[in-house]
Amino acid sequence: MAVHKNGIIVIGAVFVDIKGFPEGIYLPTGRNAGKIKYVHGGVSRNVVEDIANIELRPTFLGIVDDSALGGDVIRKLQNHKVNTEYMRTIPNGMGTWLAVFDHNGDLAGSVSQRPNLMPILDILEEKGDEIFAEADSVVVEVDIDKEIVKKVIQLCEKYDKKLYGVISNMSIAIERRDFLQKFDCFICNLEEAGIFFTDDYSEKTPAEVEKILAGCLEKANIDSMVITMGGEGAVYAERGGKSGFCPARKVQVRDTTGAGDSFCAGVVSGLTYGCDLSESVEIGTRLAASVVTSSENVCPRFLPAELGIRV
Repeated sequence: MAVHKNGIIVIGAVFVDIKGFPEGIYLPTGRNAGKIKYVHGGVSRNVVEDIANIELRPTFLGIVDDSALGGDVIRKLQNHKVNTEYMRTIPNGMGTWLAVFDHNGDLAGSVSQRPNLMPILDILEEKGDEIFAEADSVVVEVDIDKEIVKKVIQLCEKYDKKLYGVISNMSIAIERRDFLQKFDCFICNLEEAGIFFTDDYSEKTPAEVEKILAGCLEKANIDSMVITMGGEGAVYAERGGKSGFCPARKVQVRDTTGAGDSFCAGVVSGLTYGCDLSESVEIGTRLAASVVTSSENVCPRFLPAELGIRV
């Protein structure tokens, strides 16, 4: 399959991630000596860089600060061959995510500050037809401003583009449940799925979650969905179709940040370029495994053919 001029369009926020790693055993109420690292983050920013790292030339619709750090974000994306021509630069255009990890590399706690993303709506109003006409598919954070999501759905319907949803904050996204009936696939983790379907799946096995998910999609009129279950793997289902489970790859975990984003990038890339849902989940699983073994937020470089993507 040929890649259009704008490739996969990714829409959402840019964050600066401030991550702390203890030198020894992490003490929640103590003072922990360690290392502090500043990295470019944000679900959508991570997803678009992951897609670029498998040589698929995506386009990013996002906002950055009018600062040296904002300039750094754009330059890094451009270096990874992300199309940034539609991005905007404004004061306080980026969010911040403060996170602390324990000695096992698991997230111990975090606080985030979201940016104002409404300038993205201006981009869509001014350039939406041009952007979407030359797109292969579209990925959007479901929890960004409703007006933006509505406009994205409208443009996808106008140009017959596949639409995929990722999550940054499920407590906000749950307010847009009706929007998700317009999405081709929606990806979230187990805790987020519990919030979305108002249930607790924390003690469920993958087989049980797979069966529950298949039933929930029928009732909610959602086309397809993937639920990640951390070290256990991921389950997936299509409304009126097949469902399944993909186990996680056994690797040494260093830092789990960005694993879910790389998983989403793999699933979306597979679905966009001819893979079925089970094949796409396998691609996402492989990319996630490549991220958790390092302190980076994104996957290393792959060629599409290595992942079974035919472009």
